[in-house]
Amino acid sequence: MAASTKFGVLARSFSTSSSALQLVKAPVQVFGLYGRYASALYSAASKQKSLDKVEKELKDFQATISKDTRLGEFISNPTLKRSLKKDAIGSVAKKLNMSSITGNFLQLLAENGRLSKLDVVTNHFLTMMAAFRGEVTCEITSAKALDAATLKEVTAALSGFLQKGQTLNVSTKIDPSIVGGLVVSIGDRYIDMSLSSKIDRFTTLLKQPV
Repeated sequence: MAASTKFGVLARSFSTSSSALQLVKAPVQVFGLYGRYASALYSAASKQKSLDKVEKELKDFQATISKDTRLGEFISNPTLKRSLKKDAIGSVAKKLNMSSITGNFLQLLAENGRLSKLDVVTNHFLTMMAAFRGEVTCEITSAKALDAATLKEVTAALSGFLQKGQTLNVSTKIDPSIVGGLVVSIGDRYIDMSLSSKIDRFTTLLKQPV
């Protein structure tokens, strides 16, 4: 079955109405196989006016996995049969009182052998939801924790990327390997101002013949 056909079936599997033949366009485009899974879920949830509910259920399920190591190992175990995972996830979804759309989607991931990539799919979905609310996600990576004054200054500078009506949703990450400087991911932009990248560029230049 062609990829486009598969995802047409995926989208229609959440609805029996004729409107299911058309995907609802997400407010931001995400790429790759798992982006397409997330887009199909967004479309289905939008049609059923359940976007907020599905978002909360996905977050709650992620929290459950992080607390329950046995469940996390079960999901990531590649040797288990897909049918077993599908049935188990169905039981978990019922126990957590998930809506049918979220429960069915998780079972579909299990059936297709994609359950181990749930975090990737969920993050794509959360990115769409942030865009839906007019939020622009921004991750600032630094070699060590930024003090409040520096973070405020950087955030103010990044606000210049926003359009009218948008708000900035900032998260920070520490990665000593960048040595110094910053790496910023804002929306679909990626800005590498790290010291490690500068060192790499200088090293490459030095290796070139004179």
